[in-house]
Amino acid sequence: MLTSMPIDVRRAGDRFHTELDWLDSWHSFSFGGHHDPANTRHGLLLVNNDDRIEGGGGFGTHPHADMEIVTWVLEGELEHRDSTGTHDVIYPGLAQRMSAGRGIRHSEVNASAEQAVHLVQMWVLPDTRGIDPGYEQRDLSDAIAAGGLVPVASGRGHDGAVSLHQRDAVLWVGRLRPAEQVAVPDAAHVHVFVPIGGATLDGAGALAAGDAARLTEAGTLSLTAGNDGAEILIWETA
Repeated sequence: MLTSMPIDVRRAGDRFHTELDWLDSWHSFSFGGHHDPANTRHGLLLVNNDDRIEGGGGFGTHPHADMEIVTWVLEGELEHRDSTGTHDVIYPGLAQRMSAGRGIRHSEVNASAEQAVHLVQMWVLPDTRGIDPGYEQRDLSDAIAAGGLVPVASGRGHDGAVSLHQRDAVLWVGRLRPAEQVAVPDAAHVHVFVPIGGATLDGAGALAAGDAARLTEAGTLSLTAGNDGAEILIWETA
C-alpha cells in the first residue's frame, strides 16, 4: 500500500525490530515474521533492513528469487558467497548488487570474528522475471568522498553505478559533511533514509539516525546534513 501523503516521516524507533544474540536488525517495511499490510513497500522498494551483525555471526545459506538485492556496508566487513561461485568481502564504499533472478542461494556473514559489521540491505522488484542470477560490485569510495549524492545502483545506466534489472530505480548515496546541502531527486516515489548522523529535509524537519522520509510526488527538496555530517541513502523509483 502506498501512502497518499507527499511527505511521510517514519522514526527510527517505530520500525519493526529483530534482536538475536548475533543480530540487531531494524526493518523499515514488513519483513519475515513482522507484517503490517499497510507497510509493505514504498514504490519499488520492498526491503530496507538496517543490520548490525556481531563478530562471528551471519546469515547461513538461504535462497532468493526474482529480486534485485543491494547491500551497502557502513562499518566493518561482510563476507558474501553465492551459488554462482562468487566469494567477496563487502566494505564501506563498495557497492554490491545481487540479482536473484530465477533462483540463487547465498550466505552473508561478518568477515571479522570480533568487530561488528553495520550494513543496510535493500530489495527492489526487477522489471523482468526469471533472468539468470548474477552479481556485481564496484568500489565508489573516491566518488563518495568527493561529496554530494552519488548514483551507486541504477537501472538507467549511470556511470560508475552497479546495474539494476529495474529501469525505474536508482539508489543515491551521500556521505555528507557538516551543513552540506544536496537536492533530493524529484520522482514519483523517493525513500530518504539516514543510517548515520542527522539531517534536515524540507517539509519534514530534522531526521536523526534511523529515521526515514517517504516522498510521493513531493517535487525537488533540499536536504542539509547536521553538525556531525550524515550518510544518506536515497531510492528514486517511478
